[in-house]
Amino acid sequence: MERIRLVVGLGNPGREYAQTRHNVGFMVLDRLAAHLNAPWKADKAHKCELASAAGVLLVKPQTYMNASGESVGPLMRYFKWEPAQVLVIYDDISFPVGTMKLRAGGSAGGHNGMKSLIAHLGTEKFPRLRVGIGVPGQKSMVGHVLGKFSDEEKPLFEESLLKAEAATLMMLSDGFEKAANTFNPRKEKKQRRRPEPEADAGPETDAGSEAPASGSGEAPESAAGERQPRDC
Repeated sequence: MERIRLVVGLGNPGREYAQTRHNVGFMVLDRLAAHLNAPWKADKAHKCELASAAGVLLVKPQTYMNASGESVGPLMRYFKWEPAQVLVIYDDISFPVGTMKLRAGGSAGGHNGMKSLIAHLGTEKFPRLRVGIGVPGQKSMVGHVLGKFSDEEKPLFEESLLKAEAATLMMLSDGFEKAANTFNPRKEKKQRRRPEPEADAGPETDAGSEAPASGSGEAPESAAGERQPRDC
């Protein structure tokens, strides 16, 4: 994969949105800018805030979430970079608070900011880092993503911000693959079950008896694993 040149954090501008779940991307970029000693500057032409460090440009679109691509697409083309060189950091309701995952491409999954980016970049093939903000539960989707983290969630969320910052820095220095192999959760290997030995039929048991017919009236088992909601 090509070297990352543009790191985009998604969020909504304005003080009222500053600490909401939907602004995770902005929060990670603020940490990166501080780490790289890169001050933020307004770029009205591209409707964003920029922070420039050695070999990379950090971007916070100021268009509101639904129009994020209006900032990123023209900026990418201005510098003649490819979509594969654009890393996008954003919130994801399909992961619990405290977790994050790197992915090389894919659909928007219902996330309005990503829908806009895909439309303006012209492809789904660009890397992204998704930070878990938890499922809505009894709340409405809007109420959840525009709400703030609870006191119980804050330590876990802080942990995910640290991991997201570290993963992005590794990506910039060592590439996407190494960062993904280091920070993505490992899948547990399923152990194969050994077949159980057949029970020995006793002397009074009819060894030739068959299993009950399928029409015995028992309901079939439900299909396993309904898909969880994806990106907000």
